[in-house]
Amino acid sequence: MKWYEWYVDAIKNHYFDFNGRSRRSAYWFFVLLNIIVTIVIVVIDFAIGTYPIIYYVYALAIFLPNLGLAVRRMHDIDKSGWWVLVALIPFVGWIWLIILAATDSTRGENQFGANPKGE
Repeated sequence: MKWYEWYVDAIKNHYFDFNGRSRRSAYWFFVLLNIIVTIVIVVIDFAIGTYPIIYYVYALAIFLPNLGLAVRRMHDIDKSGWWVLVALIPFVGWIWLIILAATDSTRGENQFGANPKGE
């Protein structure tokens, strides 16, 4: 897939999908493009004087695809999707979630399905 297709695929095909596994590259390309889109939306929102209305609409629209992709990323390392809630731990939660999201996939099939890498 091309780099931008990860973002479009997460929004278009996996809006309510919390099953299966997602590769590291799918997760991180989505995160990167989401940050870029958010910055552009905030700049536009400030420029037309409606901040934070457009930003809130975008954040609400992207919440479920973001959550679904994070849950599938946890599945890829053979952890329950509930591990996403580790981010709620003050100070260290986000660091822990980043480390988990950066961890390589579990080789072969695990309890959540086949490895998307094909290994």
